Amino acid sequence: QVQLVESGGGLVQAGGSLRLSCVASGSIFSINAMGWYRQAPGNQRELVATITSGGSANYADSVKGRFTIYRDNAKVTVYLQMNSLQPEDTAVYYCNTEVVTTTYYRHLEVWGQGTLVTVSE
Repeated sequence: QVQLVESGGGLVQAGGSLRLSCVASGSIFSINAMGWYRQAPGNQRELVATITSGGSANYADSVKGRFTIYRDNAKVTVYLQMNSLQPEDTAVYYCNTEVVTTTYYRHLEVWGQGTLVTVSE
């Protein structure tokens, strides 16, 4: 069993900042890329940012220059620093990763439960 637990969401005014955290736990042999996705009401889930195990990051055009993804491999944690937040960033943010489990070395895609970010005008 592998779990991702997000934290750090909340309500912030436009122009403000938040930092999201996502901790992985469970029967993990190895963990590959980690990422953040978001889903606004009425919209499909979309990629926000991903980061490889080596630290290479990729961002959606809408967040480039404002958001930073980074990870602490020792803590099996990925972070999303969000600056200059805008109302259009309002969404539920989900953590995602692919792991190899210690049980039978299965490749498993895992999603967190989501954390709500609300940006007011």
